[in-house]
Amino acid sequence: MLLQNDPFRELDLLGRLGRSGSEYLSMPMDAYRRGDHVWVHIDLPGVPPDAVEISVERNVLTVTAEREWLPEGDDVMYLNERPIGVYRRQVHLGEGLDAERIEAHSENGVVTLRIPMAERAKPRRIEVVTTRKPIDTTGVDASE
Repeated sequence: MLLQNDPFRELDLLGRLGRSGSEYLSMPMDAYRRGDHVWVHIDLPGVPPDAVEISVERNVLTVTAEREWLPEGDDVMYLNERPIGVYRRQVHLGEGLDAERIEAHSENGVVTLRIPMAERAKPRRIEVVTTRKPIDTTGVDASE
């Protein structure tokens, strides 16, 4: 399970018409579970893969990216609508995800993360057996 850690995201969406109070730009993200993996797709058009930093600390996944563009000396700007600067998103990884085996790939301006489910979180079948000696339900160790 992923939990979003961005309490001001809705305010940032309103602030797209102007500069929001956040020092980071927002990046659109989709996350879903398919089979034994959680997939995350993050739109970062115009951001080269070497300008994307992904880290995990204390089960918090942080994606930081920077898009830069500087006009050259003779350029005359007619429109300047594409946001430049630092993008950042954080999500909490649930205990059921394996943060040690996250894979990342970038293609056509979309960064894709594949986060495997931890083995302990996968459903498993527990076999019911019959034994001659029943399971002690009193909580007292018989060997004492």
